[in-house]
Amino acid sequence: MSLADFVAELDALVRDATAAFSAVGDAAELEAARVQFLGAKNGRLKTLQKGLGSVAKADKPTAGKRFNEVKQSIESALESASQRLTAAVGPATDARWVDPTVPGAPMRLGRLHPITQTIEELKEIMGRLGFSVADGPEVEDPRHNFEALNIPPEHPARDPLENFYLTGGVAGEACPLSPCLLRSQTSTVQIRVMEETPPPVRIISCGRVYRPDTADATHYPMFHQIEGLLIDRDVTMADLKSTLRLFARSAFAADVHIRFRPSFFPFTEPSVEVDMSWRDGWIEMGGAGMVDPNVLRAVGYDPEEYTGFAFGLGIERICARRHGITDIRELYKNDVRFLHQF
Repeated sequence: MSLADFVAELDALVRDATAAFSAVGDAAELEAARVQFLGAKNGRLKTLQKGLGSVAKADKPTAGKRFNEVKQSIESALESASQRLTAAVGPATDARWVDPTVPGAPMRLGRLHPITQTIEELKEIMGRLGFSVADGPEVEDPRHNFEALNIPPEHPARDPLENFYLTGGVAGEACPLSPCLLRSQTSTVQIRVMEETPPPVRIISCGRVYRPDTADATHYPMFHQIEGLLIDRDVTMADLKSTLRLFARSAFAADVHIRFRPSFFPFTEPSVEVDMSWRDGWIEMGGAGMVDPNVLRAVGYDPEEYTGFAFGLGIERICARRHGITDIRELYKNDVRFLHQF
């Protein structure tokens, strides 16, 4: 292609593009014109650029300069058309059309789940009693979930029907002491803390635990516990009872009643069941007792020098007791109408 022919085609292109951009009446027409003249694949300017290669080598500098001038002219025409359309339409929001007296659309505000609210309140109560917060993994190995808690291999609490075992490990990784399981109690946290912390120890742990229970008004296969542990010299059962009574009065009311019934847990001796008065009756809130000497030995403590108590209470039942909920299953239905009350 000769230089004269190439320049003539460029001149024709810039005339057509300028006329087209001047004639557009809305954004859709503007976009169609942009694609026609400046499209990256099949635009007329892109097509004409390919003809630059057939121009004689000596004429290419002149042809290239004219090509760039035409490109800038077309882009300027596009920008002018865009500004013209914007000015014709006006700003997207015009203050003249805003009525400040009209109420805005109300925003729906979220809130914490009642169980989360209860957990935070329990942490605050126990913090006033001198307990710090500890945490641990929900996927445990048999040593922390059973052996260090004085639960022997033949104990029925280790039965596969009473636990959620994970034989394949977690996230493709093998369990250090296979098989892994979802922890059945937050007592595993006290073991991990005592393994790493010399006495005295004064901690609580709040978290999810898992047991294959049939869901009913007071049971659920996944629920939350608050675990308390105090290890020091000369700790007695009286300290445990006083702590739980102070806890109950702070969490509920001065007229709440607590009773302790003799029981048995492998990791405490003596052991008690903790009941709370509710609706002209009693509801079991959890278990407690003095830490068994075998548990202290398992973590390297001297039971001749240190004693302590531990307790584990169901947070769902505490939440239900505080709010008058008769069925803890309501807490897991995700019914916004129910949850909005708290």
